[in-house]
Amino acid sequence: MAAPATAPPPPTDLRRVVAASLVGTTVEWYDFFLYGSAAALVFNKLFFPGSDPLVGTLLSFLTYAVGFAARPVGALVFGHYGDRLGRKKLLVLSLLMMGGATFAIGLLPTHATIGSAAPVLLTVLRLVQGFALGGEWGGAVLLVSEHGDAKRRGFWASWPQTGAPAGQLLATGVLSALTALMSDAAFGAWGWRIPFLLSGVLVILGLWIRLSVDESPVFKAALARAEQRKAADAQAEKMPLVAVLRHHWRDVLIAMGARMAENISYYVITAFILVYATTSAELSKQTALNAVLVASAVHFAVIPLWGALSDRVGRRPVYLIGAIGVALWMFPFFALIDSRSFGSLLLAVTVGLIFHGAMYAPQAAFFAEMFATRMRYSGASIGAQFSSVAAGAPAPLIATALLADFGSSTPISLYVIAAALLTVLAIVCAKETRNRDLADIETEAGGPAADSGALPADARTV
Repeated sequence: MAAPATAPPPPTDLRRVVAASLVGTTVEWYDFFLYGSAAALVFNKLFFPGSDPLVGTLLSFLTYAVGFAARPVGALVFGHYGDRLGRKKLLVLSLLMMGGATFAIGLLPTHATIGSAAPVLLTVLRLVQGFALGGEWGGAVLLVSEHGDAKRRGFWASWPQTGAPAGQLLATGVLSALTALMSDAAFGAWGWRIPFLLSGVLVILGLWIRLSVDESPVFKAALARAEQRKAADAQAEKMPLVAVLRHHWRDVLIAMGARMAENISYYVITAFILVYATTSAELSKQTALNAVLVASAVHFAVIPLWGALSDRVGRRPVYLIGAIGVALWMFPFFALIDSRSFGSLLLAVTVGLIFHGAMYAPQAAFFAEMFATRMRYSGASIGAQFSSVAAGAPAPLIATALLADFGSSTPISLYVIAAALLTVLAIVCAKETRNRDLADIETEAGGPAADSGALPADARTV
């Protein structure tokens, strides 16, 4: 019953699509992670002065979490229009919104200048960042997934995923360089603005590359079929959101569960670590930034390797390696940091991010292979971003609160382990999607039902 496999584009075209997704995603994650690093290092003093240092950090991370709260809204809006109008248009819009908000943060007056209006404006701009990122991820990974063929989809679709460590690497690298070259006073006074203003240059580069690629052929074919059916019987398509929730609700729940360990562990390892290393372990912020910097480079390198492995052995086995690995690593992770040496800190963060990469790499192809084309942007984005509200958004906040209340890393380790157990359960309940031709999901239904959401049982992943 399988349809003929969609012919992959020439390698040069596919590489251009991958580059467009990667560059744009890197810029967006640079903007998003830059805020997280600044929240841990300077925003507590600049926008929430007068508080106890740990309380100020909690308030700073609260505005950080607000960005995650906006991501599901972005997923709904961008997913709807991305499934109706195409992936490329929405990706351009998300890049402009994210870059504009980040640039504006670099110009924002602090609490010392405009009082309580400063944290309010900071929160609004963080909401814009979260809204834009909520729509970015789904479009970027789908653009690559829908251009490539099934045999190497895990590898190619993992490249936009490297935008996260690349953005982290870029954000941390810029901050690390500035803190090394500037005094604490100069960095707190004006130096922190430089990396935010640099976002404007990165956005121009991202737009130049992103505008050079074409819409995905799978989406074009699905759109053409939908237009033909509408002309033939005047039957309107269901809204993508309605179709997803009616026919793919199990897939959405699996995607949300799969993200719990991946999302929580990442923000504990890369954002909260800046707090823990500089307070409990009494290491300098330069040491902590350098460790995250080197580990992010390793993270970037291993993600395509994990993606390629998922093409050989399947998405589920690789994902399980990551979830179980993160759970087992949490207690050694904090024990190494407590030894208060740079080498131990680097080992802790690097191994943690390697296990994280085993979850993050196959995620793009895995989620794309769950949904039909005309609801794929909505389905993948909803599954990925709604979980961020319960996972990544409160992770640094919860970890900081646990540290403040218990004065120990043990509750934080148990918190990450609990998330890993949820992820393992979700992956065990999922079916393997490797080697699925994305066009098959449209044609196995025998025509119109596929794009309207009424997929047959054997065309679904669950």
